[in-house]
Amino acid sequence: MSRFVLCGLLGLSLLSAGPALAAEPDAAMLEKGKALFMKDAVPACAVCHTLQDAGAAGPIGPDLDELKPTLEQVKKVLVEGAGTMPSFAETLDEASREAVAAYVVHATGGGK
Repeated sequence: MSRFVLCGLLGLSLLSAGPALAAEPDAAMLEKGKALFMKDAVPACAVCHTLQDAGAAGPIGPDLDELKPTLEQVKKVLVEGAGTMPSFAETLDEASREAVAAYVVHATGGGK
């Protein structure tokens, strides 16, 4: 097999691997996101949302285990708010919002 064919096959296999190459959030980010979700954000996400991994059974917001939101969905609602949920754009910095989003998606298997 020629080098050209081998390079083409390798390129195709890397392209098909696409999302599998995305980096998983590290443990420290997930831990920070969980702490923000449970108690450190004001108001804490767990007050309103159900999320089994956090032991949260909030009666107001959507059940995140059922919703399984994508990373982009969580980040958007954290900035813009939705319905009765407030925006966290002024109370959480971008790194904190990223940590919450990564945690929620990781805990729910969202976006899959």
